[in-house]
Amino acid sequence: MSAAGAAEPLDLERVICRLDDLAAAGARAFTIGGGRWPLRGLVVRSAGGVHAYLNHCPHAGHPLDLIPGRFLSPDGALLLCASHGALFEKSTGLCVAGPCAGRTLTPLALEVRGDLVLLAPEVELSGPPETANP
Repeated sequence: MSAAGAAEPLDLERVICRLDDLAAAGARAFTIGGGRWPLRGLVVRSAGGVHAYLNHCPHAGHPLDLIPGRFLSPDGALLLCASHGALFEKSTGLCVAGPCAGRTLTPLALEVRGDLVLLAPEVELSGPPETANP
């Protein structure tokens, strides 16, 4: 996560949400871009800050939230893949339990500008998804 200078123009297409839209330890889905391959991700807030990942489980390729908008384990401590129960650390995307233990979610670089969370300029907004764990 980087803090961008206030003088840089704001690319509204890259805005994911406001910080206030994320509970202190919450998560939410986002879709940016259009066409056949929009970028589908999730953003999560933790004690370590705000993090974003592709909404794509490294085990089976499903979105983590088969029940739309539900990304968290019952206690809210970890990200949960509803398909096969894999559990991921919020701050690193590392799978700590389940069928893909040891693998990671694909991170997406973020910027926080004031109260806005947006994708960093180096993140491609469309095209076939590239995952860290094919």
